[in-house]
Amino acid sequence: MIGVLGGRPLSFVLKELVAPRNYVALARMARVCERPLDVARRYLLGGGDYPFVCGVRTPLGVVRPTLYSHHDVWTLSEIFCREDYRAGSETAVVVDVGSNIGLSGLYFLTRNANCRCYLFEPDPRNVKRLRENLSGLDGRWSVEEAAVGPTGGVVSFGREPTGRYGAVGASTPDTIEVRCLSIDDVLEDVLAREGAIHVLKIDTEGLEADTVSAIRPELLERIDVVYFESQTPMRLHEDRFASSFANETVTLRRQSPDGGPNTALIRSRHHATPDDGSD
Repeated sequence: MIGVLGGRPLSFVLKELVAPRNYVALARMARVCERPLDVARRYLLGGGDYPFVCGVRTPLGVVRPTLYSHHDVWTLSEIFCREDYRAGSETAVVVDVGSNIGLSGLYFLTRNANCRCYLFEPDPRNVKRLRENLSGLDGRWSVEEAAVGPTGGVVSFGREPTGRYGAVGASTPDTIEVRCLSIDDVLEDVLAREGAIHVLKIDTEGLEADTVSAIRPELLERIDVVYFESQTPMRLHEDRFASSFANETVTLRRQSPDGGPNTALIRSRHHATPDDGSD
């Protein structure tokens, strides 16, 4: 396999060159990023010096997360430019499973000044970077250094140098043991504080579908939108959610009782504030 364009295989590059989603992302990059040409160069060609502080325009003003490789540039583009986990100004409560270095959390927290995020990330290296990237938004987020899956326990977590592709059960030279929380326990705890969840986002490099499938019906009733990573379209909980698929992300959107789209977004019934992530 020939490695080109920041280490991506040639077959991948050729496929991505004809994907309209990437042109949408590049067009939006010009509006979102303070230095769009530099970010586009890093995104398309790899390279560049790191760490790299990237200015990003948001509804709350410019934020400047620190990126540590061109893999983080890809993540930033997917979240802020392509908007794989699109959230509107009404977003009140988010549960983010697989938070990496905090870019998805930063996106959700900057949709408005009141959104609260509950973040879960098992890799301690990523958690340290996450805390730094979200440090200016303390009081509206918390982070749990743990994996989340269908069931709880202690699991083997395989890591790789970029921090982007670590996964429970992955066979890598660098493997650590981490806590794994059950998705139902996570959701029960958040719902006890908040009453409802607007967005549940899950990116765990392989456990996503099993984790979403494991959510109990009474918990699903209090979640508006579920985003999870998948290589193919999937229809889960069809009695409650309409399913769509784009950019290797499945979106489950809760339906109204008559079967139509639920246009009235769930809002939190409580006003609990997550801690500042210092635990």
